[in-house]
Amino acid sequence: MQQPPPYAPQGGAPPPAAMVSKVEMTISCEGLRDADVFSKSDPICVVYNLEGNKRREIGRTERIDDNLNPKFQKQVIVDYHFEEVQKLAFHVFDIDDNNNDVSKADFLGKCECTLGQIVSSSNFKRPLDYLGRNFGSISIQAQEQGGMQKSVAMTLKGVKLDKKDWFGKSDPFLEFHRQLLDGSYALAHRTEFIKNTLNPNWKPMKINTRRLCNNNPDTVIRVECFDWNSNGSHDLIGEFFTTLAELEQANAGKTFPLVHPKKKSKRGYRHSGEIVVETLTVAREYSFLEYIQGGCELNFVVGIDFTGSNGDPRDPSSLHYLGGTTPNQYTQAINAVGNVIQDYDSDQLYPAFGFGARLPPTWQVSHQFSLNGNPSEPDCHGIQGILGAYQQCINSVQLYGPTNASPIVGNVAKMAREALHQQQAKDYYILLLITDGILTDMDQTIHMIIEASELPMSIIIVGVGNADFSDMERLDADDALLSIGNRKAKRDIVQFVPFRDFKNATPARLAACVLDELPSQVSGYFNSKGKEPPCDIPQSEPPPSYYRTSSVAQSSRASISSQPGGYMPSRHGSISSRQ
Repeated sequence: MQQPPPYAPQGGAPPPAAMVSKVEMTISCEGLRDADVFSKSDPICVVYNLEGNKRREIGRTERIDDNLNPKFQKQVIVDYHFEEVQKLAFHVFDIDDNNNDVSKADFLGKCECTLGQIVSSSNFKRPLDYLGRNFGSISIQAQEQGGMQKSVAMTLKGVKLDKKDWFGKSDPFLEFHRQLLDGSYALAHRTEFIKNTLNPNWKPMKINTRRLCNNNPDTVIRVECFDWNSNGSHDLIGEFFTTLAELEQANAGKTFPLVHPKKKSKRGYRHSGEIVVETLTVAREYSFLEYIQGGCELNFVVGIDFTGSNGDPRDPSSLHYLGGTTPNQYTQAINAVGNVIQDYDSDQLYPAFGFGARLPPTWQVSHQFSLNGNPSEPDCHGIQGILGAYQQCINSVQLYGPTNASPIVGNVAKMAREALHQQQAKDYYILLLITDGILTDMDQTIHMIIEASELPMSIIIVGVGNADFSDMERLDADDALLSIGNRKAKRDIVQFVPFRDFKNATPARLAACVLDELPSQVSGYFNSKGKEPPCDIPQSEPPPSYYRTSSVAQSSRASISSQPGGYMPSRHGSISSRQ
C-alpha cells in the first residue's frame, strides 16, 4: 500500500498542479472577398499565436468550397491563461489546392485580438482587415472544454476507531483517492488530523468532482483513515470503497465500516471503526471562465503611494521619476496588471487614487485622493488614462506621508459591499495597491482586509524600491488565513510581490505572478455564496463516462449489498473509469 507523504496534513487536499483551461473557438465569417474568377472563394481560417514579432500556428478550420459566408465546423482549441495577454491572429485564405497550402493561397483578410477579449464577450465580432481596408467580418464564439463541474460538500465523523498509540488514543485523518484507468489510485483530498480521539469530527470539506472522481459518478473512490505520526509513518486504521453515485443516494447517518486489509481474514474480525456521513450535498460549481462568459465584470481600481520616501520626483533616483528612458516601477506595475485586467471590464473606466501627499491649495495631507483631480468622478478611461492622470498628479502634489493604505482598502470594500445585494455574480473588484514601504497603519489595514474577505474583492500589492518588505508578507496569507486579535479572514484575498524580484523580467512575468491566484479567488467566492453567472452559458457535452457505466462497473455495483462498507475491490481493482 502506498504510504502518505512524511508531513503532517493540516487539512484540505495537497496543492494541485497548475491546471490550464482549454477553450474551443468556433469561427464564422460574413461578406468575404471573392478571389475566384469563375466561382466563389474557398475559405479556410488559420489561427496564430503572436509572440513579439513571431507567430506560431495553433490550429486551423476546414476548407469550405464556394462560400463567402462560411460557418466552420472544425473548432480551434487553445490553452487559456488568465494571467497572460494572449495575442491571437485569425487569417482567412482562399485555398485552391487540395493540400491546403496557405503559402500559395489568396489572402482574404485578418483579425488580431486577445484571447481575453474573446472569452469576455458574449458575441465577439470584428471586421477583417484586407490591406488596410475592412472587407467582411469574423465572429468567434469561445467555450470552455470539460463540461459542467460540481462539488461535493460533506461533513464526516468517526465512531469507535481502533486505538493505534501506546500512550494515548489515535490522531485520525482521512484521505480520498480516485481510481485511475490502470487500477491505481490518485490522491484527491486529505482532511486535517484530530489529536487523541477515537471519535473524531472532521471539519466540513468541499471537493471538486473532477478531482474526486473525474466527473464520473461510478468511479471507485477509496477512503482511508490513518493515525497521524509526526515522523510521517502514519498507521492505517482502515478503509472503505464507495462511489459518488452511492454517496449521493446515501441518507444522513449512512455508515461505512473501516476495514483493515491485513485483518479482514482473521476470525471474528468485523471492522476497525466506522465513518458516518452526517451531511452531504452535490452542487453545481462554476469555473472562472463560466463566470466571465456569463457576464461577470472585473472592476479594476488603482491606489498609488505618494509618500516622501519615494524621493523627489525631479531626482532621477526617485521611484516617481518620469524622465528616464525606462518607465518607472509604478508605471510598469500598472501596465503589467492593467493590460491583462482591461479585457474583462467592458466600460474601461478605472477609479484611480493616491495616498500620502499634500494637496493644493491648502496643502493638507490626504490619505485618499483622485488622481484625475475630480473627487466625485475618480474614473480614468483605460490604462493610458490612469497613466496620464498619474503623470499629471505627480507634478501637482507634494510627496509627504505617512503610508496609510486602510482608507483606500476601505473605500474599495465599500464599492464591493454594494454588490452584495446582487442576486447573481455581476461584479468583482480588484485593487492594485503600489507602495514603496511598510504600511504605517498596518493593524487598521489588516482589519479592513479581514472585512473585505467576505466581499467580492481581491487585493494585489506590489512593493517598489528596495525597502524591507518582510512585514508585508504577513498580508499574503498563503500558509494561514490573516488574523488579528480574535478576528480571522474568511479567505485569502491578498497577493503581495516585491517588484525588485521582477526588475529584469518581462511585464508578462510580473502579471503572471500577481494574477495567478485571481481566477480561483473569483470563482471560489461566488461558488461559496451560491451565485450563478448573470447570463446562461453554453455547455459542451460532459465526458461519455459521466452517463455510461462499464459492464465491469455495473457488475461490481451490483455487489454493494453484499459488502458492509460499499465497494470492496482488490487493492488495484479492475473497475474501469475515466482518469
